Formats: sequence, C-alpha cells, structure tokens
Amino acid sequence: MEQWHHTTVLAVRRGGSVAVGSDGQVTLGNTVVKHSAAKVRRLAAGRVIAGFAGSVADALALFTRFEGKLEAYGHNLERAAVELAREWRTDRALRHLEAMLITADISTTLLVSGTGEVLSPDDNVVAVGSGGSYALAAARALVAHTDLGARAIVEESLKIAGSIDIYTNQHVTIEELGQ
Repeated sequence: MEQWHHTTVLAVRRGGSVAVGSDGQVTLGNTVVKHSAAKVRRLAAGRVIAGFAGSVADALALFTRFEGKLEAYGHNLERAAVELAREWRTDRALRHLEAMLITADISTTLLVSGTGEVLSPDDNVVAVGSGGSYALAAARALVAHTDLGARAIVEESLKIAGSIDIYTNQHVTIEELGQ
C-alpha cells in the first residue's frame, strides 16, 4: 500500500522570536498530490505553534490530541508535550501513528515523537521530515554567519531543503511568535 508523506518542518528561535515553518508538498508513493498543504498551525488561542512531518491522518490526529492536552494543562507547552508523548508511547492505537511534531511557544521549542521523546534543541534550531537534515544544516549556517531573524532563516532554509529533497517543495508556510 502506498503511503502519504508530509515532510520538512523547521523551527528557529532567535532574537526574542520563534518561527516554525514547513513546505507544502504531499506525496503518495512517488506522486505529488498536493503542493500547498498547511503543516504548521497555531494552537492554544495562538500562543503555541505546532508543525508535523509524517502521515497526514496520523499528524491530524496528533494535532487534535495535542490541542486537548494544551487545554487540559492550561496551555503549559512542556506539560502538554510530555503528556502527549507518554500517551502516544503507551496507547495501543496511538503507538502506530507515524508522525513527529515540533512545538513552540514564546519561551520553549520541543520535538515530540511517538517513542516518548520530548527534546528541546541545544542550539534553538530543530527540524524533522525527509528534508529536515538539509533545512537544519542551512539554518545552523545562517544562524552562525548572518544577522537574519528567525522567520527569514526558516524561509531561506526551507527553500534550500526544497531544492535538494524530492519530498519537499518551495511552497513555504511560516508561523511566528514574538517580535
């Protein structure tokens, strides 16, 4: 059975703001079926940004669960992420979901996986998806060698990833908190 793929999400925290962006490509097997999918969303009344890479249906299910956790824990990002990861790892149905989330609020950026991982990046840059390593490398270089803001770094890095990874395009969606 062919699988749906969503790829390349990047978060950069810099200069009092955080930007989370993604490309828009969705593929089924080796066919591009959508160019402008929205893989990044604002949650918790706009105070949290979440982006996903992985299976479309799985990621949408995770968004719904994560938003419920945010509501249940008073929009506390870290607590909601830990509870989602715990449930994702232990629940029979959720265990089979194939997706990863990057979440961010004004002070924290987290990577959440189905194996129970909740990781905060050391260098304020994190990426997932098939083009994630390309976007991550580009973002780290731009952080180290330019004065660009978080949003501009995310945009340029995703464009670079889109020029290399066949599952990533250059239709970029970015959400930003701060400045």
